[in-house]
Amino acid sequence: MKKHRFAFVGFRHSHIFSLWDRVAAHPDCEIVGAAESDADTRRQLDAAGKIRLTHGTLAELLANTGCNVVAIGDTYGRRGELALAALRAGCHVISDKPLCTRLDELDAITALAREKNLSVGCQLDLTETPVLRQLRGVIRRGVIGRVQTVTILAQHPLRHGTRASWYFEPGQHGGTINDIGIHVFDLLPWLTGSDWRRLLTAREWNAKAPAVPHFRDCAQLHGVLENGVTCFADLSYLAPDKACFELPQYWRVTVHGTTGMAEASYGAASLVVATDTDAAERDARDEAPDSARDCLQNFLDEIERRPAADPFEKLVTDNVLAASRRALETQRQAERANAADA
Repeated sequence: MKKHRFAFVGFRHSHIFSLWDRVAAHPDCEIVGAAESDADTRRQLDAAGKIRLTHGTLAELLANTGCNVVAIGDTYGRRGELALAALRAGCHVISDKPLCTRLDELDAITALAREKNLSVGCQLDLTETPVLRQLRGVIRRGVIGRVQTVTILAQHPLRHGTRASWYFEPGQHGGTINDIGIHVFDLLPWLTGSDWRRLLTAREWNAKAPAVPHFRDCAQLHGVLENGVTCFADLSYLAPDKACFELPQYWRVTVHGTTGMAEASYGAASLVVATDTDAAERDARDEAPDSARDCLQNFLDEIERRPAADPFEKLVTDNVLAASRRALETQRQAERANAADA
């Protein structure tokens, strides 16, 4: 029997398939069951032939598989209750992001994880991107001096009408800041070595999907880290539907320091750097990358009690819960601002 016995529940978002592949390929992991309660999704999975469903519900998985880890990929609005059920049963939990959509759920998840000494992981895998690892190395080595500002463009495609319909059902998505912005709250401490101090402003509004006015598809936030670095992030679903992921505005991270700037984009092959001694920006693809993060391996390392010296080096329960809390608190602040403006 392998050390980590995974049961998967919910396949409503495609991100969960990459976690399935990682777990299936890991020598210390075994997939012992899979459940999906939605009939349409079950039919799609059966037709694709990749996932063999063994049960209909999480309760059946917990009762019959002997799992010690539950992986969650259901609709965002259902993830909190599934995580809580798994933790109550004594299982570690790893989820696609976001972990949950309500602060009371997060409070209960935090309390249970601590009480039962269980790990909570999340697919916050943006920090695994090679060019962002190079950016971290440039920042940590002081190539651009002391970081002062970070600007993040994280434009996503909305694809209303072809994207899964549950996204637009009240109560199932939970907000654009919680959905996309959670990456920002995880990324910035890892990049800079400094935790978040406070949020300055946050706003959400509906622009591209007027047929579902409750769905606020545009979002921006502005905040400050403990070391004084200021971050602005645009998290909107305004990317053109077809070209979306090929455009540089899909996770473009621009960092300005006291002696230069560096910029990375998710799909770019190289990092761009310009210091005070450079006449123009230069391709910095040869800059050494910083240490690798791996959301699954870090989760397993924590279960096996292999800690990291740097509190942001590995993605562990404390990081996941902190990023989730900041995302949910910022989501709530944006919603209050919207109500005040109404």
